Amino acid sequence: MTKRILVVEDTEDNRRILRDLLTCAGYALIEATDGGAGVRLARQEIPDLVLMDIQLPVMDGYEATRHIKADPATRHIPVVAVTSYALSGDEDKALAAGCDGYVAKPFSPRKILGLVRQILQDG
Repeated sequence: MTKRILVVEDTEDNRRILRDLLTCAGYALIEATDGGAGVRLARQEIPDLVLMDIQLPVMDGYEATRHIKADPATRHIPVVAVTSYALSGDEDKALAAGCDGYVAKPFSPRKILGLVRQILQDG
């Protein structure tokens, strides 16, 4: 069965890069452009993984992750922060919010694909 990844990212260019990379690798993508929609789609779709930007409209990625992790229906879904917030302490802040991983932008496509495969146990 095809693994489904929810990408919560407000920048179209970043969504397109992830869309091209992940669909070519055989994953199905669900996309949200703000934190509130990300939480809603996580509850509706129950994806296998969430790639969460931090700087988002409506609700930031930290808050959206806390909502996903607080809901018994979605708390099992791994959430990886994909963010340009790459200052000292930002990774700790993302992990404290409930993120299961952290990738700084600009990211290496190979690195993010490797992390996705590792989390989803796809080789």
